[in-house]
Order: sequence, then structure tokens, then C-alpha cells
Amino acid sequence: MSRTRVDVPRPARSENATGILFGVGAYGLWGLLPLYFLILLPATAVEIVANRVLWSLIFCALLLTALRSWKSVRAALAKPKVLGTLTVAALLIAINWFVYTYGVTNGHAIEASLGYFINPIVSVLLGVLVLRERLRALQWAAVALGLVAVVVLAVGYGNVPWIALALAFSFGFYGFVKKRIGPSVDAVASLSIETAVLTPIAAAVMIWLTLSGGATLLTEGPAHFWIMAASGVITAVPLIFFGAAARRLPLTTVGMLQYLAPVLQFILALTVFREEMPLERWIGFGLVWVGLALLTVDMVWTVRKNAKPRGRQLQEQPANA
Repeated sequence: MSRTRVDVPRPARSENATGILFGVGAYGLWGLLPLYFLILLPATAVEIVANRVLWSLIFCALLLTALRSWKSVRAALAKPKVLGTLTVAALLIAINWFVYTYGVTNGHAIEASLGYFINPIVSVLLGVLVLRERLRALQWAAVALGLVAVVVLAVGYGNVPWIALALAFSFGFYGFVKKRIGPSVDAVASLSIETAVLTPIAAAVMIWLTLSGGATLLTEGPAHFWIMAASGVITAVPLIFFGAAARRLPLTTVGMLQYLAPVLQFILALTVFREEMPLERWIGFGLVWVGLALLTVDMVWTVRKNAKPRGRQLQEQPANA
């Protein structure tokens, strides 16, 4: 008597699991970005950023055409307030890209990773200084630890860690500016407009580098050219992954996933770039990590506290007959 085989359908992956995969993909790619800059040498930070802008615009144009999403770009351009806000965002992200690329390609990869470690603390501080928000006790403790860490690291470095601070504040303000736009502009349209704003500057930089003999795009062989051209994809794909993750995951999960990028950057700085990590830097980083742990605890506690009343309300609602 033969047995009939019954194929049991595999359960569909949950939205939460899919969101985590997208989140790990986004922050993982951002964390591995220093390796990309390493293989682009001898290109300078200025040339890398200029190419990143130009090739990102080309990739976004192709993506908008494939998705038939030009309507959202035209709608954003028709609103002067949105266009002005995206222009400010473009300038802030250009500063962030340049400082980060300069740091990684000039022996400051550890300090660059520090910038993204302290970014959440700086974002909390910006909430006080810009939005006049009132902080909770754990948030104050995290900010205080962050300030002490900067002092300790300044002593260790012999000067203020300006690369880390520039990265943290530029990205912090970038997030603040983008939040003012809200969901009115999607990620691809937003990136397209931001890169379009920066394109005249990037094009002028490339012309200047070419005329002065400082451009490597066409002088280091076809492999170098295509790796540089890939900067458009490398810039846009993590952003798209991040958007997909943010739509599926709660804020606390996204907040914890964001530490993956600086952790990977830090590990690469130690193992691949062979940068030194003396005792005072370990102390400074340790203070930052404790501050981040406090922020994470505060975030999880606050979300659970705010969710309880809602859960009770749902329980108290009568069931439908």
C-alpha cells in the first residue's frame, strides 16, 4: 500500500521577519562601506563624493522610470517649501558623505565609526536645543556620558574629535530636516531631488579635477571606472532597504538595528585598516556604549509604557456580536 505524499505549503515569512532582513541588509551595507572606499584608492574623498552624487542621480532616474514614480518628484518640485527643505537636506548629507569618506580614506575610520555611535545621543541633544524637548532621566544620563566621552577622547586624540562630531551633527540635523517633510516624499524621490540639487556642484568638481589632473575616473582602468560607477547603486540600495524595513518594523527594533553599521565600521577599522586603539579611546568608546545602552533601555521602556494603556483599552472594548 503506497502512501500519498502531501506537500505542506511553507508558511509565508512574517512582515516583522522581512523587515528585519531589510534592516540588516541596509545597516550591513552601510557598515561595510569603508571597504568600498578602500578599493577606490587612489581616488580622493572629493572625487568619490562627486561621483557618488552623479551616479546616484543616474541610478535614481532609471529607478523612477522603472517604477513610474516621476509624478512624486514633480509633485515635490511644485512645492517651494518641500524643495527648500530638500535643498538643505542635500547640503547636510553632502557634508556627511564628504567627512565620512575623508575620515575613512585618511586613517580616521575609528573616529568615523564614533560619529555614528554618538549620533543617537546627539539627536537627543538636538531635541533639547532645537525642539525644546524635555528629557527623561536616562536620556540626560546618556547625554552627560556622551559629553564626558568627547572630553576623554579629545585628551586621547590630542584635539577635539571633529570628524566624529561633524558626522553626528550633520546626520542629526539631516534627520531633523527630513522629519519635517514626513511621508509626503518617498525615499527614491527624495534622494533623486537631493542628488539633483548637488549635481551642478559635483559636475563642476569633476571638471576641475579632470582639468587639474586630479581625477582618477578615466585614468585607472575600466575596473576602477565601473567600481566608481557602482556608487549610484551602493548609495541607493541601502536607502531603499531602510525604507522597506522602517515600514515593517517598530521604532525600537529599527533603533537597535542602527548600531550594526558603526559596529561593523569599528571592527573593520581595527582589523582591516589596522588603526590604533589606545586605552583612552577604549574608555571614551566605553562611555559612549554605556550611554547608548541607557538610551536603548529608555526607548524600550517608554514604548512599552505607552503601549499598555492602548492594550487595556482594546481589552475593555466589547466584542462584536
